[in-house]
Amino acid sequence: MRAVTWHGRRDVRVDTVPDPKIEEPTDVIVRVTTTGICGSDLHLYEVMGPFIDPGDILGHEPMGIVEETGPEVTAVRPGDRVVVPFNVSCGTCFMCERGLHSQCETTQVHERGTGAALFGYTKLYGQVPGGQAQYLRVPFGNTLPVKVPEGPPDERYVYLSDVLPTAWQAVEYAAVPPGGSVAVLGLGPIGDMAVRIALHRGAGRVIGVDLVPERLARAAERGAETVDLNAHDKDLAEVVRGMTDGRGPDAVIDAVGMEAHGAPAAKFAQQLTGLMPSAVARKLMERAGVDRLHALYAAIDIVRRGGTVSLSGVYGGAADPLPMLTMFDKQIQLRMGQANVHRWVDDILPLLTDADPLGVEGFATHTMALEDAPHGYETFQAKRDGTVKVLLTP
Repeated sequence: MRAVTWHGRRDVRVDTVPDPKIEEPTDVIVRVTTTGICGSDLHLYEVMGPFIDPGDILGHEPMGIVEETGPEVTAVRPGDRVVVPFNVSCGTCFMCERGLHSQCETTQVHERGTGAALFGYTKLYGQVPGGQAQYLRVPFGNTLPVKVPEGPPDERYVYLSDVLPTAWQAVEYAAVPPGGSVAVLGLGPIGDMAVRIALHRGAGRVIGVDLVPERLARAAERGAETVDLNAHDKDLAEVVRGMTDGRGPDAVIDAVGMEAHGAPAAKFAQQLTGLMPSAVARKLMERAGVDRLHALYAAIDIVRRGGTVSLSGVYGGAADPLPMLTMFDKQIQLRMGQANVHRWVDDILPLLTDADPLGVEGFATHTMALEDAPHGYETFQAKRDGTVKVLLTP
């Protein structure tokens, strides 16, 4: 089969690799019909090389058709249309039963001290082959795939794999009171969708912050007030507080994570890892070269006293101290974590109708063939041509 594989910093290729096979009696083989490039895939493209091997298959946002099932699979059958969550979760352990699928005890990567394995996402999360491919082996066939109806286009459902539940959890964790205010930092795919979900769920004011004009325009079209970081980088907190009676919003969602601009020392460390042996580079990345906390510091500064910061952007290292005195003094609540995809499916699926209140159909800015994935990564990373979301069709 053909699959998107990693070969080095800013070097992804479409290679011919062996087809996946049934390995366990509850496995399912899915023929992928649509798969996304995620903002967190750009971390692999740019900075996470020490944790990935050449030839690893990327991607964790697939959907498709069941081609083959193991002998113990009863929940789906060949021909069924399914979305595959990015968490590799069993659905039956202590954590999964409590809606914490990102902490699945069956697939936790104990050697790395991390939570549930993820499709297509480095040794830190199990080095499981990903879904930017023609076929994907999906374990836990009775509990992991999400069966969706036939008929509507793939784009109506593909975001159930990651974008929708990640944005939904970000808004849920933000705990915006009815009619309250929330600022969303970063208007990439997750931030953009969080704006839509927050408005749908009754937020009175949503303030979107970014520095890409096309992303600001998309959020404004959905009803958000916007702040251009190019004009207000130094006085962002003051501007947002001025929009919220001088207090700051009830909640702030950090949808930026370690892609935040700024932190030149961290950026240098990230670039330096490309010149080092892998073992040395891993240590540097874990301690100094991953986290760039500009956006999180901004969120803590902006949120009103007694408010909530919801962290959905990916952070990866342990180098930067948090401003604990400020957080304590402002009585801030901080919630974070990988999205627990299955926890939110029942809330989201009823919204994926012809009415399309969240605007999922047309959400992608670019759709291209799997063979064009290297161009898709390059364009998305550079934020060229108004790129917000890229879908690939194998």
